[in-house]
Amino acid sequence: MFIFSRNNRGTLANWWWTIDKPLLFFITLIIAIGALLNFSASPAVANRIGAGSFHFIKRQFIFLPIAYGIMLFFSLQNLKNIRRTAVLGYIGTVILMILTLFLGEETKGAQRWLPIGGFSLQPSEFIKPTFIVVAAWLFEGQKKYQDFPGNFLSVGLFGFTLLLLLLQPDVGMSIVVTVIWFFQFFLAGLPFLIVIILGTLFIIAAGAAYFIFPHVQVRIQQFLASENNLSYQVKKSMEAFENGGFFGTGPGEGVVKMHIPDAHTDFIFAVAAEEYGMILCLFIVAIYATIVIRSLLISLKDNNLFIILSASGLAASFGLQGIINMASTLHLIPTKGMTLPFISYGGSSLFGVALGMGMLLAITRKNVHAEDQDE
Repeated sequence: MFIFSRNNRGTLANWWWTIDKPLLFFITLIIAIGALLNFSASPAVANRIGAGSFHFIKRQFIFLPIAYGIMLFFSLQNLKNIRRTAVLGYIGTVILMILTLFLGEETKGAQRWLPIGGFSLQPSEFIKPTFIVVAAWLFEGQKKYQDFPGNFLSVGLFGFTLLLLLLQPDVGMSIVVTVIWFFQFFLAGLPFLIVIILGTLFIIAAGAAYFIFPHVQVRIQQFLASENNLSYQVKKSMEAFENGGFFGTGPGEGVVKMHIPDAHTDFIFAVAAEEYGMILCLFIVAIYATIVIRSLLISLKDNNLFIILSASGLAASFGLQGIINMASTLHLIPTKGMTLPFISYGGSSLFGVALGMGMLLAITRKNVHAEDQDE
């Protein structure tokens, strides 16, 4: 196409020749797999609540084009606009999270959803990508400007973000944000003594969460329970893996989805295991790993600290969320109520991950410095 000619200096042509195409392909592939699995998992859940077989599918196929558009739009941006987006997005998300504490809907003991025009928005889904990029900018500022207290500001921002998440409470998201921030701080040159201190504090905080939050205590007790005392959803999830074997029972032939309340969200990986077998599950794991590893390799080739920290953080966040969801489904860790990125049903989850991946695609573009007026 003429628009993608190397001689064309337009925005779209420049985007096409600078975007990391393998990364874009694998992200698109995981989105396509998610659409396929929603066709398998959603109708049974919708029928069980009396909403009509295609209720969730119709909603998801409204969300998907919007999410993909969000990702492509932000992948077009330069570093200056990505930083602005992160700052404004973080401020907006914080405001919405505070409103959620007062006006939000409570589900399963957590107040994370804000009703907006018939749609339940989960603002905390947007805190991860925006916080990661803002933290990367602050860490870069510490190295770049002698009198700029970037590390101190980042610690304060992290503490404030963690407080908002724990007030909901959202322990799973708190763990992800903590691990990613710690990872970024480590890459930015965190002294080894502070690594030990922060690591110790994290272990103490994790132990305290067991006694402070009743739902955390219940989930850990269920995780440690004998096979007969496993939670209903985990027990059914394990049955799905047993039924599926290596090649699966076949598309639409799974039965466990008829019984798992969250088959289309937190336990969609179990549906994939039963109907398509371990072969698809391993393929999904491989795609997530490829996206994360490729992003890390691209970012580490750059000498710009902001690119290294933000790209590494966004990629690690994407991979860690996937690991937590899949490990919970396989009963390797306590359940966290965390979606599988780009695969689980849900508008907030899709849009939040799309924002993060859009910024990642922008940051990992070739010669992105040339478009950044601040560089």
